[in-house]
Order: sequence, then structure tokens, then C-alpha cells
Amino acid sequence: MNILVCDDDREIVRAIEIYLHNEKYNVFSAYNGSEALEVLERENIHLVIMDIMMPIMDGIRAVVTLREGYNIPVIMLSAKSEDADKVLGLNMGADDYVTKPFNPLELVARVKSQLRRYTTLGSQVPESGVCRSGGLAVDDLRKEVTVDGEPVKLTPVEYRILKFLCENAGRVFSIDQIYERAWNELPYNPANTVAVHIRRIREKIELNPKEPKYLKVVWGIGYKLEKY
Repeated sequence: MNILVCDDDREIVRAIEIYLHNEKYNVFSAYNGSEALEVLERENIHLVIMDIMMPIMDGIRAVVTLREGYNIPVIMLSAKSEDADKVLGLNMGADDYVTKPFNPLELVARVKSQLRRYTTLGSQVPESGVCRSGGLAVDDLRKEVTVDGEPVKLTPVEYRILKFLCENAGRVFSIDQIYERAWNELPYNPANTVAVHIRRIREKIELNPKEPKYLKVVWGIGYKLEKY
């Protein structure tokens, strides 16, 4: 597996490299968002660790550009701990968020978790490999989503959420249940995180996200994918 580490602090990059090398990952380095995008064009990268505050091109702008052509997992780093920064990163396309200073072993565990989900995306697969609800189709064999035959690009977390809800169409799940399924960990204040991803999914699969046909909120309970 090839991992791209991007941070303007070279000591942090080097420290992360050491821990990832110990886990037998191939590591590529960049020191601003522009350099990171150049590495992505040259190499077959499977996961990106991206700092937010960097010169030339910051991590948020880099992730926005990255998401135009890649659906690989992105873990964002930041010295800031406010919820607004976390939500901003997730809203721009990140899959996970780690606040500095961080435990390198925790970061490695999150890398493993994201890569595991990216390559397997869960084990509950319909026999045909395709889950359908009306014009929405989630093809787990090809890891593709289409709406009325048109392809839709989702991030790994968005895909896991939609796949889970599609496989259980008609059932209502709480925010905690969705979080546990998509992130495979116990939730801690997950409301904003789940809401951000639900909104992004709606923007991609719904003709009118404000009046969704597929992904519905059940007020006071959670969300469900309508069964057609």
C-alpha cells in the first residue's frame, strides 16, 4: 500500500514515515498541497494524510481538488481542535480527522482502519453484488454507485454509509448506529460528522437535495434510505 504524507513540518512527516515504514507501507512525502497533488498524479496512492495549515496550497484546497478525481481515504491533521475545523475538513471530503499533537500509534491504527474499509467496504453484500432502490444502484463488486444509470462519485465513508442504508432500505437507523457502521468505532459526539456526510451524499444522489427522494431524515430518530 502506498501512503502520501503531506505536512509543512518536515519533522512530523519524518516521524510519520518511520511508523508507517515499520508497518511495511510505502510512504511518499509532500510539504504543501500543490506538491501532494503532483505526487498523486505520478504515483498510485491508496491513502493520504494531509495537514490543513500549509503554505502555497493548504490542505482544504488540496482535498477539494483531490476529490475531483480520487475517492481514496483522506485523514486530515491540524493543530486546531475546534469542531468547526473538523466539520470543515469533513465537509470538503476528508474521511477522518486527527488533532495535533497526536499519538503516532493511534494515527497508524486509523490508517489501517481506513485502508481496511477502503479495500473491503464491509462484508454484507447482496448475492447479486448490487443493491437497488428505485433508480439508485450500489454495485459492491465494482464499488460503483449510479443514479438512473449515471455514475456518482462518493468518498469511502460516503459509500459505506449509503451501502449500509441501501442494504437495509426502509429501516431507520440512529446517528450512533450509522457512525458505528461507517467508522467501526464507538461514537463520540457524532451528530455533526454524520450530518455532514449525509448532506454530501444527498447532494450527489438526489435531484433536489432539499426534498430528497432516497435519503430521508426521521426527526428525533435518525435516517433511512427509502425502499422502492
